[in-house]
Amino acid sequence: MHRNGKWVSTKLELITRRAREDPGCRFTSLAYLLNEDFLGQCFKELKKNKAPGIDGVTWEQYAEKLEENMGRLVERMKAKKYRPQPLRRVHIPKDNKSQRSLGIPALEDKMVQMGITKILSAIFEGDFLEVSYGFRPNRSPHDALDALDKAIMAEPVNYIVDADIKAFFDNVDHKWLIKCLK
Repeated sequence: MHRNGKWVSTKLELITRRAREDPGCRFTSLAYLLNEDFLGQCFKELKKNKAPGIDGVTWEQYAEKLEENMGRLVERMKAKKYRPQPLRRVHIPKDNKSQRSLGIPALEDKMVQMGITKILSAIFEGDFLEVSYGFRPNRSPHDALDALDKAIMAEPVNYIVDADIKAFFDNVDHKWLIKCLK
């Protein structure tokens, strides 16, 4: 096993380079990247104080038997028996007396999601425009506002549109999204 994570980052760098050099390339068989080392790296990047999912497992509890837990998770994935757990729903009050519903995934699901995000980012990051900031690594809403401020100061602007797609992630067509990724 490669405990320093270097193997994983090298593989992701190779995927990124190939995606840039050959935009028509179709990546297959990427599941091997979701191994114990890679998911362990994802586990260490998770915030320790986050709320647990529906199973109630905290970061500290999972860490107590990390290698054993990782081994079982990877085996379930290899055997195609891994299934994400239902989200734990939490409702947070908003200023206007309505509520915002949050779905909190189980810890293992967070690790798998992070791993898949890293792999997909390695493939697709080069396709995004430089002016795209949403849900991209090393970019924040503050970066987007800074870029907007610079653009407004550089060129006269007649209007600005502030749009918020209500409950987008709750309503996105998952079949279409999966088809798009394939």
